[in-house]
Amino acid sequence: MKKKLLSAVLCAAMIGSMAACGLKSPETPTTAATEATEASAKEEKSEEKAENGAEAEEKSEDSADAAGGADSPAANDPEVTLVYAEVNPPDSLIGKVDVKFKETVEELSGGSIKIDLQASGVLGAEGDVLDNMLGGVGTIDMARVSVSTLTGYGVPKSTLLAIPYTFVDREHFWKFAASDVAKEIMNETQEVGLGVRGLFYGEEGFRHIFTSKEINGLEDLAGLKIRVSTDPVMVNMINALGANATVVAYTELYSSLQTGVVDGAENPISNYQANAFTEVAPNLILDGHQLGLIEVIITDAAWDKLTDAQKECMVQAAEIAGAYNKEMVQESEDQVLEELKADGINVIEVTDKAPWVEACKDVIADASKDYADLYQQIVDLAK
Repeated sequence: MKKKLLSAVLCAAMIGSMAACGLKSPETPTTAATEATEASAKEEKSEEKAENGAEAEEKSEDSADAAGGADSPAANDPEVTLVYAEVNPPDSLIGKVDVKFKETVEELSGGSIKIDLQASGVLGAEGDVLDNMLGGVGTIDMARVSVSTLTGYGVPKSTLLAIPYTFVDREHFWKFAASDVAKEIMNETQEVGLGVRGLFYGEEGFRHIFTSKEINGLEDLAGLKIRVSTDPVMVNMINALGANATVVAYTELYSSLQTGVVDGAENPISNYQANAFTEVAPNLILDGHQLGLIEVIITDAAWDKLTDAQKECMVQAAEIAGAYNKEMVQESEDQVLEELKADGINVIEVTDKAPWVEACKDVIADASKDYADLYQQIVDLAK
């Protein structure tokens, strides 16, 4: 590979020498030499990344390089720093998506946009973050939130995405994410004047229940105190499964499990591992009641600070981060599950979800009744 690159460089140098001596070179030699050099460089870069097993990363980097850096139309725009809140650690599955978005925005904008990523819940739980953003406090500009969290803030269509057992698999969700239905639901925050707008949807894996007490099936949830957010659909679902839904801030969940305030909670397995909940609740039942849908949002005030070129960088970065999420989530989740089993976590497979779905049928019907046709469109995307 180095020999190829050296040959191309020497070729270009020889052509330059011919021109300096007044000799006529072949037609468009400089272009050919440049293309050869660039092709060799790109080939070397591609091979190195393939050796590192970073195919998804390569795709997103190529997209960012194409329009970023000093050549970005936004490079000379006024610098803007946006504070971005995340409750999970940066090394969690969704934390990695946050980092990808941050790096891509900064690259595409030529550095005129800086993302100050505040992870691990240092700016509070999701409810605290949303209260800050929607209350006009102005200290948080962006956040990665669970779609279900938005349902308590006057965006009822988002409720459809929190309904248990809606998405049958990942392919179903990503078809939804690319659909007009997804755009309609995402635009709801703008329609109701909430003061924030969505940039992109993603997912952090199917959500499962984990407990401090040993469980083997649905019947063992009876009477257990299971932590939930304030999302009414989640509260109703946990109660329908026979447990007692208990609202606890996410930032207080570890200590609540440790002290017995709650007996369990539910989360995607990547967050279950990344937040060390395995230490205080080593029993995991793979019921997959929800796909952990996330949305990256930005306040209207922060959006209005950006130039048109910077806004375009944000839109492009959203597409790249979403594609990165799609590429890496299944492999990452599979790896985490193997690690949990190797660490001795009591992992219970659910081979028949029919009893779980049946237990939640009234919750599903009640949560979808106001937008039955729209919900049916989401369900039909699985076909």
